[in-house]
Amino acid sequence: MARIRRDLAEIDMTPMIDVVFQLIIFFIVTIQMEKEYNPDIELERSPHGPPIEGKQNVLTMEVEINRFGWISIHGAQLTHKMFRDIMRNRYNRYGQFPVLIRADKKTKHKDVKAVMDICTSVGIWRINFAAVKEERS
Repeated sequence: MARIRRDLAEIDMTPMIDVVFQLIIFFIVTIQMEKEYNPDIELERSPHGPPIEGKQNVLTMEVEINRFGWISIHGAQLTHKMFRDIMRNRYNRYGQFPVLIRADKKTKHKDVKAVMDICTSVGIWRINFAAVKEERS
């Protein structure tokens, strides 16, 4: 009696596993790129100001100033010199770009003015301020 040989179909799972790992890495990286605002900064109310509609310019630099006057970009605290160097380098690379200042409502005016003075000394004049349109419950 002749044996019937059946070839079992084999699927190589290695490429599938590679794709899954690439997707996992992609999602981890994109989650980290989302805007993370400092929860300690409480913005001032501005019920009459214009709301920010749609997406902001990709080149917008968001600068945070806490109630103690510390300047931070992406959560990294900076001295005035470090901030000036970052802004100068970015201006030399991209030219004019908008700056969004997120200052705590208890921040002293002199600290906000210092950030504005650094921006204008570098040549940046497109400065906006973030505020809360209405309180969320």
